[in-house]
Amino acid sequence: MNEIAILKTTKDKIIDYISYFFIYSFLGWIIETIYAILINGYFVKRGFLYGPICPIYGFGAVILIMATKRLYGKPFMKFIISTIAFTVFEYLVSLVLEMLFGLRWWDYSNDFLNIQGRVSLLYSIFWGLIGVFLLEKLHPKVEDFIQKMNAKISKNAQGVLVSIFIVTIIVDTVFSTIRYII
Repeated sequence: MNEIAILKTTKDKIIDYISYFFIYSFLGWIIETIYAILINGYFVKRGFLYGPICPIYGFGAVILIMATKRLYGKPFMKFIISTIAFTVFEYLVSLVLEMLFGLRWWDYSNDFLNIQGRVSLLYSIFWGLIGVFLLEKLHPKVEDFIQKMNAKISKNAQGVLVSIFIVTIIVDTVFSTIRYII
């Protein structure tokens, strides 16, 4: 652990994790959009929200980052944890979304070894591999980027920016929810 991480306050860490959430939610939306274009041959609006983010990716990434902090240099353990964590999380999110809105945002019913079409072996392995890539390759770069931005932006400005992002996602969630329940 470097000196910067040791000296960070709880508020600084919270701001970092909220930043990670938004970055990974946006990157998840990009992945989903590219995947849909490759499968369908045209743009398909992906995700629950109006905006260009998929919170399931942001929450999944933050959960994974927090759960594997002490596994430096252990990619196989990160793969196992990523596979299990993402599979359980994907299953629960699918279940909750269907219970709340009566809709399914994904269905793996035709995949080998699926559970109620909510998760499948193929995607679980895929999520495990993405988790290792995220933790080993992508997150160190994102973390460095956030640290560089934090050094250039005052703490007050950081708080304001994070607050704007939070309010924006709350408003988007409210309007998106209304769209699906009306």
